[in-house]
Amino acid sequence: MATAPKLALGMKAPILAGGLAAVVGAGVSGIAAARLLRALGARIRLLDRNPCLPPETLEQIGETGADLVLGEHVPSHFAGADLVVASPGVPYTPLLALLAQAGSPPLIGEIELALPYVHAPILAFTGTSGKTTTASLSAAMLEAAGRKVFLGGNIGAPLCGHVLSPEEADVLVLELSSFQLQGIQSLRPAVAGILNLTANHLDQHRDMEEYRTAKFSIFSGQTEKDLALLPAGLADEYRKRGFPARLEIIAPTKRFPRANLIGRHNAANAEAAFLAARCQGVSEADAARAVAAFRPLAHRLENLGEKDGVLYINDSKSTTVDALRAALESFDAPVFLLAGGRFKGGDLQSLLPLLREKVKAVALFGESREVFASAFASEVPLTWDPELPGALARLREQARPGAVILLSPATASYDLYRNYKERGDHFRRLVQDMEKKP
Repeated sequence: MATAPKLALGMKAPILAGGLAAVVGAGVSGIAAARLLRALGARIRLLDRNPCLPPETLEQIGETGADLVLGEHVPSHFAGADLVVASPGVPYTPLLALLAQAGSPPLIGEIELALPYVHAPILAFTGTSGKTTTASLSAAMLEAAGRKVFLGGNIGAPLCGHVLSPEEADVLVLELSSFQLQGIQSLRPAVAGILNLTANHLDQHRDMEEYRTAKFSIFSGQTEKDLALLPAGLADEYRKRGFPARLEIIAPTKRFPRANLIGRHNAANAEAAFLAARCQGVSEADAARAVAAFRPLAHRLENLGEKDGVLYINDSKSTTVDALRAALESFDAPVFLLAGGRFKGGDLQSLLPLLREKVKAVALFGESREVFASAFASEVPLTWDPELPGALARLREQARPGAVILLSPATASYDLYRNYKERGDHFRRLVQDMEKKP
């Protein structure tokens, strides 16, 4: 593999040529990390818990020259490693416990592996919800102003892939998860933002404090020349943690009246996107043009259209209680709610006022029946089906013209689906296949 021009510009490599790197996760980011490590001259051991990978994935892994090890991770998988690189979504607490039994090799994330070879300004966004929309909006604003933009991180495009690409960028826009932030030490974003912060991933983080600390670490490399974006409710915590960057508050505004996005939370997301892009010279006119052309991303309050006067909304990306709250706040019409799945924690009781105000019925499906029932059953008609089609059929019988059938599960999808996208795609197909009532 030829060495990409960007690599020659980097600082000291995170691993010496000939060293052994263990990469955890054989998805898109893990394979990109393996390719970068190969370009740096490292030996690679690629680990994935899945006992069987698709042929196309195996072909890509073969091109990296990595030794592939499948199955549950054990300490011996990390024996002799000079560096361990975690893919996005890999929980750090159990991984660190394994590494402690293997001599505690240094652990970084895929983003950190690539950062020494990045020289363009970085705009970085995190939060419990809204970060994909905000990062995408900010990138669209920059492009409307004529900038060359790399949009990646948790949004799908690995930073290691950008480093290996001949394509240059004027600005990098990164969406970063809590797991990715745990594996970063040298991030220096010109703009960093936390959009919101509520209980999430408590099934994989040790506790809420670990989750919050990971999120706030997005500011740890900034200087007084940089910009930090936060909602008002997090400003005091930001100040107490002693970060030096200039602080601006994120709040919904009417700056972009032609937006095609539903809800006050998306008005705040658009404002955060603009405050970040403005630091790179984007005018309000350029930003407004980008917002007017922007369409809601799939599975994020995605309008699937009306059937017999009932509006269907796909919010499968709603994997937390806070995301469900934002979805319910976005509608004035009567809501018939589809919820349920693998619950990640959060206070469902806090939704009761909204439930009483907005929701006519809840149809649960999949796991967490008891969790939702104990919180909701006394407030709203509640049913349960093992799978989504049955739950949707129940709501179709009840909903009348002018109502909204909303898929906003407030849970992870792993009980029935590989990811939230598969869940949302299934819902979309079910809606598309509906026949008109006679």
